[in-house]
Amino acid sequence: MVFSSHIFLFYFLPLALLLYYASPRSLKHLTLTVMSYIFYGWWNPWFTLLMLGSTAIDYACGKIITAEGAGSKQRKTGLWISVIANLSVLAFFKYSIFFAENVSSVLRFAGQGDLELPQFLYSVVLPVGISFYTFQSMSYSIDLFRGHAKPARNFIDFACYVSMFPQLVAGPIVRYGSVADQLHSREHTASGFVEGLTRFNFGFAKKIILANPVGTIADSCFAAGEGALNPLTAWIGVIAYAFQIYFDFSAYSDMAIGLGRMFGFRFPENFNAPYRSRSITDFWRRWHISLSSFLRDYLYIPLGGNRISRYRTAANLMVVMLIGGLWHGAQWTFIIWGAIHGIMLAFERRMGRDSWYAKMPKPVQVALTFGIILITWVFFRAENLDVAIRYLSSMFGFARTAEVSELLQASLLKPANLLFLTLCAMATWLIPGTKQLLRRITPVKVAFSFLLLFIAVRMMFLQGFNPFLYFQF
Repeated sequence: MVFSSHIFLFYFLPLALLLYYASPRSLKHLTLTVMSYIFYGWWNPWFTLLMLGSTAIDYACGKIITAEGAGSKQRKTGLWISVIANLSVLAFFKYSIFFAENVSSVLRFAGQGDLELPQFLYSVVLPVGISFYTFQSMSYSIDLFRGHAKPARNFIDFACYVSMFPQLVAGPIVRYGSVADQLHSREHTASGFVEGLTRFNFGFAKKIILANPVGTIADSCFAAGEGALNPLTAWIGVIAYAFQIYFDFSAYSDMAIGLGRMFGFRFPENFNAPYRSRSITDFWRRWHISLSSFLRDYLYIPLGGNRISRYRTAANLMVVMLIGGLWHGAQWTFIIWGAIHGIMLAFERRMGRDSWYAKMPKPVQVALTFGIILITWVFFRAENLDVAIRYLSSMFGFARTAEVSELLQASLLKPANLLFLTLCAMATWLIPGTKQLLRRITPVKVAFSFLLLFIAVRMMFLQGFNPFLYFQF
């Protein structure tokens, strides 16, 4: 089930809200958990068993870590069981075939034959959102071990935290320590509900009105055959994809934050106008904030952060970004995407704050940063390395173009496409972000959000099924 569907909008969400607010306080978490499992099981009911198993393991590990009189060895044992269990599940479902195929390639190169895998592995379906909820569930054990949170009062409370449908399958990654107090006690107010509903409406409109139309442009370009792209159409395609992934993912985060607010929760922000960044370092303070802060606090800082030599710091940045790339998917394109970001982060740290780059005008910095991000998005979007290299060759004029490229260019430059690209550009660089725009809720903003919702619903029925991009991660 996706937020941008009539089933969710007109049936599931009203029913979930009705049951939640009709339940007594003692049963609200149980009600929300049951509805979340229904939401997640809509794709495949068997996925719920995996999530339930992961939840049970981490809850038990939390008991081990926080047991009265628990010594250092016992607490570390509980932590490592949680970490290994979560990463093993993630590795099996997401990375087993990727690593096996690459090991086979090395063995063939060495003349040792192939590494044969059981055939059932090729039929394993990647559970939706597994990367998100495994990180969330694992954060519970880590936060308890570090003393950053108190254990959940009972299993239902913890299950509610892990399975909460507003942000279950595509974030933001909500760490247990940030909502532990809210699970114990939170307010349900009319003003909070309206605030959440308004945020949801804006996010829904962002997905349908902006992300989906430019996504069609991007799909046309990345699906074009060899010779079908000239430099202009290639740049249009990757710019369209940059808009698509930003408005698609930030729309989901807006809707998740809004839904959480409707149920009394306050989730962390996940975006802050990332394409206005003046550097890649600045970009990662603004893009997918919940993931970058997770990797920073649970990986980069434990590795030593920037408190060590500049070479070790550079190495730590590379390790973190390579893992960040691999977190997104088991493909070399994602690893290269992460590597480029890691190299740029290390390079910017080496330049320092008083470098020649820091003295350049802000618009130039923003333009250069966006250009680098566009190049990395090619690897992120391409199906494989061959497609990525071919696309980059077209962007920079190194690829041959056929007559069909003129037809594609003409179709991309239609007024409707130019209109949607212009709207995205305005929303990216001229209009305040959703958080800033809705910092203060007014009747006018509420009314405008419903107008956007009405337009978006009308467009939704014309677009068909439109899942969020980050569902695949």
